[in-house]
Amino acid sequence: MQVLSDVISWIFSFKVYLLLPILFFIIALFSKMPLGKALLQSLKVGIGFAGVFLIFDAFLGMMHPAVQAMVEARNLQFPIIDAGWPPLAAITWSSWIAPLIILLVLFLNVLMLLLRWTTVFYIDIWNYWHFALIGSMLMAVGIPLPLALAGSLFAALLVFKMSEMTTPYVQNVAGITGVSISPLTVAGFAPWAIAMDAVIEKIPGLRWLHWNPSRSEGPWAVLGEPMIVGLFMGLLFGYLAAYDVKQILETAVKIAAIMFLLPHCGSLIGDATGSISRAASERMAPLFGRRTIAIAMDTGFLMKIPSVIVTGMLLMPISLALAFVLPGNKVLPAGDLPNLMSIFSVVVLISGGNVIRAILIALPVIIAFLYSATALGPLITELAQKAGTIPGVSEGSSLVVSSFTDGGNPLRFWIFELFRGNLIALVLIVPVAVLLWYASKKASRAQL
Repeated sequence: MQVLSDVISWIFSFKVYLLLPILFFIIALFSKMPLGKALLQSLKVGIGFAGVFLIFDAFLGMMHPAVQAMVEARNLQFPIIDAGWPPLAAITWSSWIAPLIILLVLFLNVLMLLLRWTTVFYIDIWNYWHFALIGSMLMAVGIPLPLALAGSLFAALLVFKMSEMTTPYVQNVAGITGVSISPLTVAGFAPWAIAMDAVIEKIPGLRWLHWNPSRSEGPWAVLGEPMIVGLFMGLLFGYLAAYDVKQILETAVKIAAIMFLLPHCGSLIGDATGSISRAASERMAPLFGRRTIAIAMDTGFLMKIPSVIVTGMLLMPISLALAFVLPGNKVLPAGDLPNLMSIFSVVVLISGGNVIRAILIALPVIIAFLYSATALGPLITELAQKAGTIPGVSEGSSLVVSSFTDGGNPLRFWIFELFRGNLIALVLIVPVAVLLWYASKKASRAQL
């Protein structure tokens, strides 16, 4: 087991922008794509993801001190620190059961493909850590190994089906065939978004509220440009942080630059993955008959859609405002704020690029994030102390950490409580099953 753990740890020591191009290159060659084209398209995937990560790191570097300045200027107290998702991934890989879960999830995906129980090829092994984290959390609270493994596999099974639901929306809005959304923290909101989109469509007044930056026309259309939205958000964040005029303007221009650069990285990823996925679909057609197999991958390719980054940007101040006013919340969003663009990309797709509708659907989710992250803070801190993955968080430390979007993910929280035997979580099985059934039917009719 130690050798296996070392091998898997070595593989996952590669960044996603190294790992995914290698996997896509192998798929491209398997699909009989010419060597030169396979190399070029795979490299585009890596460059695009590297760009997205660099931009998000720069964004976080600007946002974190700004958020801290906002809190200090208003004498607010938040006892739980939002450390973002990287420490959670590190906690997962430090667990001895992580390699076993990775292999079991991979086997489950292949088995479901062969049995025709799914149409998703879950290539995004970088995001397998989401499943392993559930097992690690369950083991940490004394749940036996078989149940901890079952919890991880149950999460994987659900996410495979939810990822499947996103395929037609990726095709309809992003214009990319044969690709679906992979992360638990993103695809997991597909059923909720599908159901809420249908509800809003039935409400007079709300159904007519529409704003898609890609389709805006007239003299005010410029206000929907991502870089203009970024400029205004930068001015707002700088003002709330009590910066001086120079710092406010610098922050505004930097965020505008981020909003301009992200779509270019997303286009690079989208064009390359679309080309490889089409070749792979043609190659696998004889194996799977009429079924179209979708390659499940991370959301970088969706950053080319203006509505996605505009929605994520607007949800940042909204999340901070909710954190300030919600009673019982102890988490201040910081490390995970830039992640909102990725998290709610699936909501934007399902709402047809309508920013207003996407924000309405996202609001209850953000509230759930805050309360779930607050509830799981002590457990995440305990795991971080044992793993030594977060600087300043060690045995005996009084510092409490969590993760706004990943630690607070309501789907993971529900599965965690379900396998702990929580009565409320058990009661929720029926409504969750109904929601999945409805969303699956609705998604199947969304195909162009």
